Amino acid sequence: MADDTTISDRITSLIDEEHRLRSSLQAGEISVDEEHARLRTVEVELDQCWDLLRQRRAKREFGQNPDDAEVRSERTVEGYTG
Repeated sequence: MADDTTISDRITSLIDEEHRLRSSLQAGEISVDEEHARLRTVEVELDQCWDLLRQRRAKREFGQNPDDAEVRSERTVEGYTG
């Protein structure tokens, strides 16, 4: 199980990748379709990382083991409505 620092580092890496994709599109290095497809993958993983980090913090706050938090499916994370 990853710790909070590892998850935060992955979030930073994914944000950097988002920026690279947008720059590559602007520079004409990739097509709009390619950017959208790759961005979708990055965005889903980013949402999963944020969700995992929130789960870990909540478990810790309520005296539970943060290592019991699990990455939730794309369907769960992307379908969340609040």
